[in-house]
Amino acid sequence: MTDRTDRTDRTNRTDRTTRAPWLYLAPALVVLGGLLVYPIYQLGLISFFQYTQAQVSGGEPTSFQGFGNYAELFGDDQFWQVLLATVVFAAACVVSTLAVGCALAVLLTRVRAVPRLALMLAALGAWATPAITGSTVWLFLFDPDFGPVNRVLGLGDHSWTYGRFSAFLLVLLEVVWCSFPFVMVTVYAGIRAVPSEVLEAAALDGASQWRIWRSVLAPMLRPILVVVTIQSVIWDFKVFTQIYVMTGGGGIAGQNLVLNVYAYQKAFASSQYSLGSAIGVVMLLILLAVTLVYLRLLRRQGEEL
Repeated sequence: MTDRTDRTDRTNRTDRTTRAPWLYLAPALVVLGGLLVYPIYQLGLISFFQYTQAQVSGGEPTSFQGFGNYAELFGDDQFWQVLLATVVFAAACVVSTLAVGCALAVLLTRVRAVPRLALMLAALGAWATPAITGSTVWLFLFDPDFGPVNRVLGLGDHSWTYGRFSAFLLVLLEVVWCSFPFVMVTVYAGIRAVPSEVLEAAALDGASQWRIWRSVLAPMLRPILVVVTIQSVIWDFKVFTQIYVMTGGGGIAGQNLVLNVYAYQKAFASSQYSLGSAIGVVMLLILLAVTLVYLRLLRRQGEEL
């Protein structure tokens, strides 16, 4: 009888221990459900209907289109061009952000307290700057008439936003500038958690700084690098403000369009809300697929996340 009572008590304690975290998380989950799940549901719902300004104003009834909006979207050559530009641009932003952030994180471990504090404050200032403010400042810096960059480089009245690739490069620099602090601070915290004996042993073995990073730090920081990579992919794939502000809504003849700006133009400039919703659903599915594939590849390599 005593053994049965003990087992029952242990089972009850286990159940309470299992339920307790979910009870603490319940308020946040309710809020996230309202802020994320319901809008995603509405986004998917609208993408299956004919929903334009005529339906919004009540002039015409809403009609179910099924996958008609997706068929129209996938049949548009411009969509595929914008998708390719978005993927290439986002990949360049992610790689550049990770490279700059990781390099500066290693630098923070090599400098003294005052330079380290100055670098941290400067980086956090860039991180805290609103995207529209940062984009406006960068536009001024590279302005063909009044910008200091052209004067220093002796480029005269060269317009950085006129050409397609120079405009993408300018936006990339701004995106990296406002994104690298997250990577830098996160990776720096991870490096500080690595035992100093490990780094000292690698240095005594004659390993260079690059070899220490590649063979010692990077494997130990793999879970942290996974987090910052996924976050960077999500942020850079759905860039909107920088492209819209710095290229004037997508550049000349839409040469600098990315999917987020393309969806905005379809939904609000053309009042094709259903097509804009379809683009949003496609973006969501692409990001989910990239994240799941990345995590699956890491798990196949035996990484614990």
